[in-house]
Amino acid sequence: MVIDWTLRLLIYNGKLAGRNTYQDLLEFCFGRAGLVAISIFQFAFAFGGMCAYCVILGDTVPHVFRSMIPSIESIPILWIFGNRRLCIMFFTLFVSYPLSLYRDIGKLAKTSALALVAIFVIIVSVLIEGPRMSPEIRGSPDLMFNVVNDEIFQAIAVISFAFVCHHNSFLIFTSLKQPSMNRFAVVTHWSMTIAFVTCFVLAVSGYLVFTDKTAGNILNNFPPDNVLINIARLAFGLNMFTTIPLEAFVCREVLETFFWPAATFNLKRHFILTTVLVLIALVISLLTCNLGIVLELTGGFSATALAYILPPLCYLKLSAGSLWQRSKIPHWTCMIFGIIIMFVSTFYSLQKVFRPGHHAAVTCDF
Repeated sequence: MVIDWTLRLLIYNGKLAGRNTYQDLLEFCFGRAGLVAISIFQFAFAFGGMCAYCVILGDTVPHVFRSMIPSIESIPILWIFGNRRLCIMFFTLFVSYPLSLYRDIGKLAKTSALALVAIFVIIVSVLIEGPRMSPEIRGSPDLMFNVVNDEIFQAIAVISFAFVCHHNSFLIFTSLKQPSMNRFAVVTHWSMTIAFVTCFVLAVSGYLVFTDKTAGNILNNFPPDNVLINIARLAFGLNMFTTIPLEAFVCREVLETFFWPAATFNLKRHFILTTVLVLIALVISLLTCNLGIVLELTGGFSATALAYILPPLCYLKLSAGSLWQRSKIPHWTCMIFGIIIMFVSTFYSLQKVFRPGHHAAVTCDF
């Protein structure tokens, strides 16, 4: 509900300021400092998403190939698809990268619709197979109904990452056939409702089975030879093929707006920026298997700022009347909440990264 509210508030702020990008809005409100801040947060969120989705490719697609072809490691050429790192490299470079070179985000509309089907397959698979898991794989049943533990702030950061789409909300608004606040509200309500239902069902059904053993990617909790889960892994991997380009669009637009605000489209610059972004995200994904920490850092640092801090802050700057009037209490509350989550979550996530033994605890299977 908060994300839904701040999404619509962000577009409303754009209307008040007469601006049609997040960067222009922050620059209008706070000058150069605002432009720098929003560029950092937007880029960090979108780029963190690219890294996370490349990691997911390695978590899903190789499992499917290994299940379909048990002896894949001994088969020429095909053995590439059974290796985590090579599989990430192949599908990122030959599928996601070409899609990232598109200039129009609307080109991915049909493939994004297929992603909804993939999400449905994943949820059904976890719902069916979770209760069938053996006691050795399950987590402690005593923790089944735990609601809050000592990583609540990092959890809020991950949830924020799942719901936040403020970094491309103006792109979506302008891509509507007839852009208006009412039409955007309908899109937002439907998007947030679908996102909430899918995340809630998947999270609860997975946690009730695996509790303290729940992995950052719930599909990693299941055996590698589970047929239905491998179908879900394949659906998840296919979903990432088009999700990576969506984040690349945002990263590229942020850089273009910040460094070349008045320049016309340049094909060479477009190609170089896209290539560099995809390659760096690819390298980072090859260096880690821990999806959870990528989501925690990205969500804690940038998602909270994009969703909870900057939209109400812009409204307080643009709106008429006293800053302390009663109607602005929700804006102050949302902003303070975001600041607390941002600093506490980022601190604990960084502490986890640099804690001795952390990397040993999360290892790649292959």
